[in-house]
Amino acid sequence: MDKAEKVQQLCVKRGFFWGAYEIYGGVAGFLTWGPNGVILKRRIADYWRKFFIDKHGFVEISSPDIAPYIVFEASGHVEGFKDIMVTCLKCNNKYRADTLLNEKGINVSEALGPAEMLSIIDEHKVKCPNCGGELGEPGYFITMFQTTIGPYAGSKGFLRPETAQGMFTEFKRVFEAERKKFPIGIAQVGRGYRNEISPRQGPIRLREFDMMELEMFIDPQDQRCPYFDSVKDEELNLYHRIIKEKGELEYETMSAEEAVDKKIIINEWMAYFMVMAQKFMETLGIPRNRQRFHEKLEGERAHYATQTFDQEVYLSRWGWIEVSGHAYRGDYDLLSHIKTSGRDLYVDRKLDKPKKVIQTTIIPDPKKIKDKYPRQIGRIMKFLREEDSWKEELVDKGYINITDEITLDKSFFNIKTEEKKIWVEKFIPHVVEPSFGLDRIAYTVLEYSYTEKEDRVVLSLPYIVRVFDCAVFPLVDSGEFNMIARSLYNELIDAGFRVIFEAKDSIGRRYARIDEIGVPVAFTIDGRTLEDSTVTVRDRDTWRQYRLKISDALVFLRELFRYNSFTKVVKMMKLESVD
Repeated sequence: MDKAEKVQQLCVKRGFFWGAYEIYGGVAGFLTWGPNGVILKRRIADYWRKFFIDKHGFVEISSPDIAPYIVFEASGHVEGFKDIMVTCLKCNNKYRADTLLNEKGINVSEALGPAEMLSIIDEHKVKCPNCGGELGEPGYFITMFQTTIGPYAGSKGFLRPETAQGMFTEFKRVFEAERKKFPIGIAQVGRGYRNEISPRQGPIRLREFDMMELEMFIDPQDQRCPYFDSVKDEELNLYHRIIKEKGELEYETMSAEEAVDKKIIINEWMAYFMVMAQKFMETLGIPRNRQRFHEKLEGERAHYATQTFDQEVYLSRWGWIEVSGHAYRGDYDLLSHIKTSGRDLYVDRKLDKPKKVIQTTIIPDPKKIKDKYPRQIGRIMKFLREEDSWKEELVDKGYINITDEITLDKSFFNIKTEEKKIWVEKFIPHVVEPSFGLDRIAYTVLEYSYTEKEDRVVLSLPYIVRVFDCAVFPLVDSGEFNMIARSLYNELIDAGFRVIFEAKDSIGRRYARIDEIGVPVAFTIDGRTLEDSTVTVRDRDTWRQYRLKISDALVFLRELFRYNSFTKVVKMMKLESVD
């Protein structure tokens, strides 16, 4: 049994997660997160908020999970959010082509088209992994869940594949609510949905998952990051385009500053968030040498991205797996929504010196138009009022076509050109996006926390994402022991801690259970407690025990989670070892 199987069995046994709808045979790509899993994910998300939002004074919103068709048409997802699917001609099972080939040890680029995939399938004689049958011709499959909004069949919508579009469509409202603070970071923690073709990687590839995304809106003329100097010397493991094309190394290590100077990373904001993502995962227990940033090449990147680095961690069964994506989206999204909606999503830039601009004013001459087209005057004026693009066409071509029969040249307009000085100009913000997959991160934390000691399992969860703060046990299930234990339990609960209380089974079995869900410490009321009002405090990771005054238990917990070190608090409080 490999480590991944052990971790997943533990997760089912101890209520972290399991396959959803098990009583009906289950549905691939869907998980139920149990009581402990929900707390773990909540702790990770709250820590992410502190790390990325609160630390920088960014803001968070919550937009709908469903959006109308036009939103994803404007964003390019309708056209670009699709994978290549291949179907078994015998059993009709369907597979994502690149995943199927990769599982066969045939590494292929995501940039390949259906014809190229078919050629590789034929060359390597790849068969259906289910029944061994022949595979049909590959084709595209849109990976968004489509729905109908309301009772009207024509009102199509999609479950969002990312939370990002909510930040773009609501950008102007947030920007104005924040008194036009700029640059501005807008974050969202919420659910995403992707209709994966054949998810077969347990918790790694899901059809419904939680995301933690940040859209950093910046001025394209000033891409300096005010926080960059604090991280410029931090080293990143970069599997960048140059070494990727050579196929020599798993990654190259260099400082963030060097990566920006060499143009390997497009700007300081991208590099800063990549360093922060690396630190974030390190504090969750993932060593730096088990992390890398994998650059996507042309054709592999999402349609909206100018540059993308996937933050990957190494997992026991699946190898390098993406846990966050770092994309430079430029002005793609806001510009697309401006063009489609016709709404103003611009930001004002104050100039140090005035700029001279040529301003052209174009006003239709209704009398001349009526003299030429007396019966169509109403229709023409309505068009000129409601449309705006005709002005640019008139200047470029010298005429505009209202219909095939109606043409207006410059003589039908009063055109005035003048030079003006302006102190403010409008621009479309560019966007740097760090996007994190919460479910994958939660699984990664579980796998890296999983250890075995003397044939027992210990889940050494980082203190910052612990699911319980401590346990309180009476050594035996009897009146006086229970009474003291209950009193301590209530004190800690009232102080805001999450506490487990158990009195049944042997103390060894109780310790084993809490070790398996990662409880950092246990306070045990024993015979000595009745004599001197001390309890034992037991460390999850070393199993060492110390005597502590029961009245100091609350102080111990507060200091433990202040310093995140059992050993340090033991030394500070000068506790007596039981061993």
